[in-house]
Amino acid sequence: MGFFSKLILIVGGPLVGKLMDHSPRIPAYICLNTVQAAAQLLSAAMIIHAHTVIPTSSSMLLHPWFFVLVLAGAVERLTGVALGVAVERDWAVLLAGINRPIALAKANAVLNRIDLLCEIAGASLFGILLSKYDPVTCLKFAAGLIMWSLPVMIILTWFTNKISSGVLDRAKCSQSCCRTSNEGPVPDADNIVDVGIEAIKLGWKEYMQQPVLPASLAYVLLCLNVVLTPGSLMTAFLTQRGLNPSIIGGFSGLCASMGVAATFLSAYLVRRLGILKAGAAGLIFQASLLAMAVAVYWSGSLSQQNPLLFFLCLIVLSRLGHMSYDIVGAQILQTGIPSSKANLIGTTEISVASLVESVMLGVAIIANDVSHFGFLATLSLLSVVGAAWMFCHWLLNPTDEQRSLFSFDPQS
Repeated sequence: MGFFSKLILIVGGPLVGKLMDHSPRIPAYICLNTVQAAAQLLSAAMIIHAHTVIPTSSSMLLHPWFFVLVLAGAVERLTGVALGVAVERDWAVLLAGINRPIALAKANAVLNRIDLLCEIAGASLFGILLSKYDPVTCLKFAAGLIMWSLPVMIILTWFTNKISSGVLDRAKCSQSCCRTSNEGPVPDADNIVDVGIEAIKLGWKEYMQQPVLPASLAYVLLCLNVVLTPGSLMTAFLTQRGLNPSIIGGFSGLCASMGVAATFLSAYLVRRLGILKAGAAGLIFQASLLAMAVAVYWSGSLSQQNPLLFFLCLIVLSRLGHMSYDIVGAQILQTGIPSSKANLIGTTEISVASLVESVMLGVAIIANDVSHFGFLATLSLLSVVGAAWMFCHWLLNPTDEQRSLFSFDPQS
């Protein structure tokens, strides 16, 4: 399911982004939310069906309901990414006000804070429900929440546009249609393959030509860090070490709390250092702590509990730098990418990130023995160090276009 979702995201991301850039904001947003809700309901229905049918000896992968579940999950993932890009790269900039970096930093911090708190609350709520009720009952409750939240979302979208004096109705760019008409003949509308290929080519072209490409590539490199994070590979390593499950759970919880703390820190860093230096600070902080963590691992002392706990504390603190750059980096991209291309470039970036993450996960699958953890951790560290080096090199060698884009940044 995870592989197919990433594959659909890699292929379909640029196509959906192009459609979003050429569609009115509010109708496109409502349409994608409706498709996402339908995919979520279909997923819930398939899992409920799987719980009610009589189990057979055949593989689960061969059942029709599993194919539908995989497809619905991929559609839900694709629409969720498109909605996130639209809000982060386009809506937030318009609502906060163009060329207002402090206001935009605060808006980004609040949006990320709400998102993280909802994830924590949602996981806690359904953890409690699953401990008291069977999975089918919990899925029915989730389906009810999905159906209830959709009309609420539509009403809130309309209300947001109204109180912002219709700013979301503003045309994205009068040049967008002109540029599209000059890019060559439009593919046959009946040939969806040609349309998709052209959208992917256009997405990669625009992505590579964006004025803030190093900031985006730094984010992509951070996605190669699949080991020194609170993910499944780290959980497997800690379990192999015989660490208490409560400590592993506490490690994941502390990493999540660092994300919430970063929403406060990022706005402060932008206000004191400026956008670009705030991004560099987050990357350097993360790389430094992860370098210490890898040094502790290679010291061979992780067989003892205290060095192991110190190793985990370094990773927890590094998440503060990671999440800070995640927020600040988003603002750099918001500032440097025109609204007419925001969705196309944003979804293409997610596609590139999914591609490199899949490659790293493939390496982890090949080197799946616990003895290879140090090798994977070193690769993850090198990706973070590479991201910090690339961003700092870009910061120290600004182009004329960069100076014009961030001219309002007093510290850059």
